[in-house]
Amino acid sequence: MNSMLANLADLLEERKLASPDTSYVAGLYAGGVDKILKKLGEEATELLLASKSDDDGAIVHEAADLWFHTLVLLTHKGIRPEAVLKELEGRMGRSGLSEKAARRAISD
Repeated sequence: MNSMLANLADLLEERKLASPDTSYVAGLYAGGVDKILKKLGEEATELLLASKSDDDGAIVHEAADLWFHTLVLLTHKGIRPEAVLKELEGRMGRSGLSEKAARRAISD
């Protein structure tokens, strides 16, 4: 597990106890899932827009914002980043097309 992600997740967990007056993340948590999702949508849009440019720095900046706010959502939901990394690891070596077909078969 990437220790930076684990450390950030720990910090975000601590922010649940902080005052929204002194912590941006605590303010997101105080607004509930709708506020977090709104911010996540904004960050996804900003990444999409930055990706249409040739400015790699802007793309990296917006990707970091999106990842950060995704971690805020995960922490709000009580999900550790290790769970996402484990899911990604389990997908290694599997065809994305085969995986999508298997999911479709389950939902049908």
